[in-house]
This record gives sequence, structure tokens and C-alpha cells, in this order.
Amino acid sequence: MSWRWTDRRALLLALAWIPSTLWLDRTASLAGQLALGAVTVALLAVWLVHETPLVRVQTLVVVAVAAVVELVFSGWLGVYVYRLEHVPAYVFPGHGLVYLAALTLGRQPLVRENARAAVRLTVVLAGAWALWGLVLSPRHDVLGFAWYLCLLGFLRWGRSTLLYVGAFAVVSYLEVLGTSWGVWEWMPRDTILGWVPMGNPPSVAAGGYGWFDLYAVLLAPVLLAAWRRRRAVAAGGRLPEPEADAVRGAA
Repeated sequence: MSWRWTDRRALLLALAWIPSTLWLDRTASLAGQLALGAVTVALLAVWLVHETPLVRVQTLVVVAVAAVVELVFSGWLGVYVYRLEHVPAYVFPGHGLVYLAALTLGRQPLVRENARAAVRLTVVLAGAWALWGLVLSPRHDVLGFAWYLCLLGFLRWGRSTLLYVGAFAVVSYLEVLGTSWGVWEWMPRDTILGWVPMGNPPSVAAGGYGWFDLYAVLLAPVLLAAWRRRRAVAAGGRLPEPEADAVRGAA
């Protein structure tokens, strides 16, 4: 029987890519990081072939927005710093894989069939982590609590609730591994004004990452519709129908 691409296999592949790439980057040279970047781009390209046009555009929006954030907040301001003091090549396409993993986790049948329970569990786990960082952690974490409030907002008012549930799981997994293995490190305080204490990692980093997802969900349909209109006008044909939401079953 030939190997067939499925959501579950894609998700498992992403969850294996995260620790494999981070573990190798612990000792990788610049050339090694470039090789990891090439592998990540290839994996992202293969995955996108199996997704809808809307999800492809969403993913590219995430990659573009995340690249700007990485270059500004890590490369320029040094709010968090990578091991070799530059943003590794795999990080940019890696944001696309993280988005796809969160999206795919959110549309798993088990998660969709238990959507309310999944949201409640996310709120409880994220809240416990945020309170620990704010009150009990040796390293005071105000940023993590602020991001928890962001996550609550996304879960309450976001179009694609289960996307944010998936993001909490995947981003937490990524951040804990990356900081534990010394691939990157968050500074004790923000480097802009020095007013905001931060954990390493901040407790609910998914609340910050959720802004990437929000841009993707809001901008991708507009960009895709504009591109299709332009193609239709150029071809002299009729305008295509808008595409349905990518996160099937999300609130």
C-alpha cells in the first residue's frame, strides 16, 4: 500500500520536525542552519500542496508577519536571542509549519467533537501556567500573563477558536523545547523600556503567536479574493465564488 498524506500524519511529522530541528541546532554551524532551513522549506512546500488555496495564503501571511517580528524583536531589539545571535534560516518557514500544525490539530475529529472541552482545558492549563509565572516562578513573568489575556480574547471572540487551541499546544511545546535546549533565550525584561518582566519562555507564548494567526484568518480571504478577481479580469471570465473557512468545525 502506498503512503498517503493525511492530516494526522502531517501533524505527527510536524511534531517530529520541531524537536529534531531544535536538537540539531544546539550544535549547528551557520551552514548547518542553512541545511535545516532547506529541509524546512521543502517540508512546508510539500504540506502546502495538500492544502486549500485559502490555507496556503494564510500560511504565507503568517510567514511574512512572523519574519518581520523575528527580525525586529530578535534581530534588532534583542527581546529574545538565538544561540548564534541571528535568526536561523529554518525559523521563517518554520513559522508556517507551526501554523499548519496548530490548524491541523484544531481540525482533528477528536478535538472538533469535543470543542468546548478543548477550549476549557486550554483556558485552565494556560491560566495555571500564567499564574505560576506571575506569582510563583523564580523569574517573574508579566509578559506571559499578558499573553494569557490575549489568548482568552482569541478564544472568546476569534473566528477560528480551535486554531488557537492548537496554537497553545504546539507553541508551548516549541517554546519549552527551544529554551530548555538553549536554542534561544528570552531576556529577563523587555529591552525596549525595561518595564516588563519575562519568563524564559514567557508562560503563554501562544497568546502572542495568536496575533500571527489572527492576521492570517483576517487577511488571507481578502488577499485570495483580490488575486482571483485579478485573474478573472485578466482572463475575461466570471468572478469565482468565495472559499469557505479553512478551520472546519471551529467556532
